[in-house]
Amino acid sequence: MTAFDRFRSAADAVRPQAAVVFGSGLAAAASPAFTPAATISYADIPGMAPPGVAGHRGELAVGHWAGVPVAVGFGRVHFYEGHPWERVTRLVRVVAELGVSRVILTNAAGGIRNDLNPGGLMAIRGHLKLLDAGSLAALAAGSRLTNPYSLLAPELPSGVYAALTGPCYETPAEIRALRVMGADAVGMSTALEAEAAAELGLEVAGVSCITNKAAGLGSGPLSHREVEETARTAVARLGQVIGQLLRI
Repeated sequence: MTAFDRFRSAADAVRPQAAVVFGSGLAAAASPAFTPAATISYADIPGMAPPGVAGHRGELAVGHWAGVPVAVGFGRVHFYEGHPWERVTRLVRVVAELGVSRVILTNAAGGIRNDLNPGGLMAIRGHLKLLDAGSLAALAAGSRLTNPYSLLAPELPSGVYAALTGPCYETPAEIRALRVMGADAVGMSTALEAEAAAELGLEVAGVSCITNKAAGLGSGPLSHREVEETARTAVARLGQVIGQLLRI
């Protein structure tokens, strides 16, 4: 029996109803509400790979979040790490196979809208998927992207998340263009995962942790260390929001 087979057996006993995926530096939001029953490395899940970015532990756990049976993904892999899109969305497909009916996707993002400041949270109500030439052509033609977000985090400001491939942060000129296009926050993940989850029939919620002002809007250069440090200041509030979403 493989490590994944043993994990599946443990998951069958837990019967998770929902899944949570944590972005950069946000995993501490699971404590103390989440009690794991079994954990597996992404490296031991067929079709997955361990993340190579700081702040992404690369483990999937099943257990209970304040009494609710859940699966929790501690980190994700990104397209800019050299992974194909099928691997980027594999985690969502795995938790769907475990039987969850909803998924809560979290990420670290740069704030574009003036009221979105470092340390705050934004409920994602829609996204701009600027990940390939097809996405850009669709926007140029004026077509609307399907909105996979069926759940909104309560008591949070909501906005549109722009997903870019990375790994470089955007230029100030690109941020000005994104603002004109209607983006409120920007990052390098989540959009494809949300669409994959919706295609599988799952309810989807997205929450961005604003870890910095986007390029040209803050007082200094951007860095991943700043992203991680600011994310840590928001984890208590994020944990509360996830608990509310699990009880909806």
